[in-house]
Amino acid sequence: MHFAAVLASVLMGAAVTAQKVHVVSVADATNSLKYTPDNLKADVGDKVQFQFIAGNHTVTQSTFDQPCQPISMNSNITGIFSGFQPAAASAAQGKIPVFTISITDTKPMWLYCSQARHCQGGMTMVINENTAANASRSLAGFRALAKDAAVNLPGTAVNGGTATTAPSGSVTATGTGAAPTATKPTVNAASPVLIPTALSFLGLLAALLA
Repeated sequence: MHFAAVLASVLMGAAVTAQKVHVVSVADATNSLKYTPDNLKADVGDKVQFQFIAGNHTVTQSTFDQPCQPISMNSNITGIFSGFQPAAASAAQGKIPVFTISITDTKPMWLYCSQARHCQGGMTMVINENTAANASRSLAGFRALAKDAAVNLPGTAVNGGTATTAPSGSVTATGTGAAPTATKPTVNAASPVLIPTALSFLGLLAALLA
């Protein structure tokens, strides 16, 4: 019984610390101006991997109130900037660009594409939207502000993440776990790629000890 209790404790710890990798597609085969999904929840310690499917886009962090400007222009935060990722050029070599960030807190993170007027065209997203704290600070509200933004400014450096290119048939996150292929995802992109299994193991253990 003592061994079972220790094992259960270890497994519970593994479940708590298990890391998820969330996959976001940047555009699609038709070069749509969207991130998919464009509204996701991620826990501290999780990773978000952006897969650049087509076109030449960025992942750039902004404030809510200035949706098409790098966050560093309006705060003391350096922010996220993937750089411009020309997917077509990489695809010709059998690769796609990927950009992976780590989630360090659960504050809303507002993101946009700084190419041309893509931000104004709706290419925006949020990680950890919190309308419970402020109903007006939603993705819809952010997108409405972006639509009327006078400028769309790029960042200046890759910060807060890792930009790489990977074979389109076996895209692997810089964290833990493997992402689906670029052309035929095997999981729903809105769901974490890596799902902790320790809790199900605990259920089996409890059944054996009952």
